[in-house]
Amino acid sequence: MHKGIKLVLFLALFTFLSGCEDMIEVERESFVIAVGIDRTNQDGIYLFTFQIANPNIANSMMGNGGSEPDEIISILGSDIMTAKDKADTIVTKKISLDHTVVFVISEELARSGDFLRVIQPTSRTTHMRHDIQIIVSKERAELFLNNNHPSLDQKPYKYFQYKITQTRQTGIIPDADLHRFLQITEGDADLFLAIYATTQHQQVEEEEKSEDQYIAGELLQKGGNDTQFMGSAVFKEGTMIDILTGQETRIANLLDKSVPLSDVLVTYLDPISPEFFISGNYIQRKEPEIKIDYNTKQNHATINITVPFEFEILAIPSLTNYAKSSENKQILEKHLVEVNTTLAKNFIEKTQKKYRSDPFYWSIYIRKYFKDIPSYEEADWHNNIYPNAEINIEYKLKRLQFGKTLTDTNLDKVRD
Repeated sequence: MHKGIKLVLFLALFTFLSGCEDMIEVERESFVIAVGIDRTNQDGIYLFTFQIANPNIANSMMGNGGSEPDEIISILGSDIMTAKDKADTIVTKKISLDHTVVFVISEELARSGDFLRVIQPTSRTTHMRHDIQIIVSKERAELFLNNNHPSLDQKPYKYFQYKITQTRQTGIIPDADLHRFLQITEGDADLFLAIYATTQHQQVEEEEKSEDQYIAGELLQKGGNDTQFMGSAVFKEGTMIDILTGQETRIANLLDKSVPLSDVLVTYLDPISPEFFISGNYIQRKEPEIKIDYNTKQNHATINITVPFEFEILAIPSLTNYAKSSENKQILEKHLVEVNTTLAKNFIEKTQKKYRSDPFYWSIYIRKYFKDIPSYEEADWHNNIYPNAEINIEYKLKRLQFGKTLTDTNLDKVRD
């Protein structure tokens, strides 16, 4: 009897253990943290660059001071899985894409229309995560990965994770994961925004701009890592068509209810002393209210957006007294509403006329008016409904805060 029970338990245990037959020990794998993709002179052949993390760097107590934090190799291939298999013949350990954090796509490839063809195999494999972030680099992706040298972070896999998370919280780059790209592109109704970055800086004229009116490569910088993340690459139907500044990207994020963003640092011109700027936290505790009225016969939509927000002042370099002067406070409140409304209206108009589609994911709110997918596709949100829609947007300032102190230093008294 006991022998029979033992036999049954043994067979049951054997069944469970059989699921581990394809298991690979961690120390026998090379983990790719970033994949760069570039065009070549050959049709259908692309250059894939793999940035492979050094696992020994992960433990700072091991004393591997002479070890490089990563290894970067480039190889030709028709798709990412084929290139990975070729790269396996070069490195000593089996390459794994399970922990890949970013795809870096050269702007040349993104604008060519081949990106969707190259990236499509990733939706089939089970060895890649769908939350991989998509970065479009101004230069070739191979050059971008080789020029990226974070001096304060010796763990490259942590660098991309922390950098993207921290920058995305400011709103100047979009949420650009692979799943979102495939979802929006296959939906054929909205624009997808990818992160725009570069390691190559360009000389721009020094002029008065707020901190977010730039794209990557335009920020004046001395020292530190050359890599800059700012703005977004605009994709329509899988092809890159334009670049948005950090300010435009932030507007798109704040008007998109599918993007979690509530508290960002912004800068506005001082309404009383326009030679100065006012900085503070733009706080959006509630999602924007979006109402769409659709006329089926005329195929025309009216979109009404109400955006409630708060503003917490952090810096007033002009030292203008906005807190205790009710007149000045009213001027500032009116200015904040007008500036945000004007910026949003101008950007929406740009998307209607130039792109003929929206980066706000508003198409999901009009689908309820159609009985099936064919009728929705026939109405054509891209080319007919959105470009010709009447769009009204209203910003409502719910509260204006002045931080811990209501008054600033009286400069006249100090100098006196």
